[in-house]
Amino acid sequence: MAIRIGITGGIGSGKSVVAKLLTLLGIPVYTTDTEAKRLMRCDAGIRQELTALVGNGVYDENGLNKPLLASYIFGHPEHLRQVNAIVHPRVRDDFRRWVRKECRELVAMESAILVEAGFTNEVDKVVMVYAPREVRLARAVRRDAATREQVEKRIQSQLDDDKKRETADFVIVNDGETPLIPQVLNLISSLSQNH
Repeated sequence: MAIRIGITGGIGSGKSVVAKLLTLLGIPVYTTDTEAKRLMRCDAGIRQELTALVGNGVYDENGLNKPLLASYIFGHPEHLRQVNAIVHPRVRDDFRRWVRKECRELVAMESAILVEAGFTNEVDKVVMVYAPREVRLARAVRRDAATREQVEKRIQSQLDDDKKRETADFVIVNDGETPLIPQVLNLISSLSQNH
């Protein structure tokens, strides 16, 4: 049975960079954001339930009507909870199938909402990628061509770093000064020794 690593961290922390490093080192990574989008496009069950919840306009000739879904969710925590209740179980099941297919000693799941979505139950070890708030803000503003205020709102909507840290078995510091590669290699080495 593979050791399943969960990689999480706030916006701009660099969890995607850590995921890419793991991939380069031969460890397959399941990216929940990408897979959730795929499932929302292709999974008939999700399609049916989202249509029942939001209305026929949630899918159009181009597929998922993202602006409509975003307006349904925005500012309505209960609506977000309902959509997540449809999507998250499908992502969890898809991850389980993916792990069985991979047949590797180590596999990883990258998820910004690992804790919030209950995905910590799907992994053996949680790795939090940490960067100071100011570093995260600057990265996300640059990367997303967003305003500081927009990024601040997104940070505030995510689980606090201290709460994420409480669930983490490992913390990788990605502050722009501490070298990342040695930390990732130490993580792999430590997990491989305990397997």
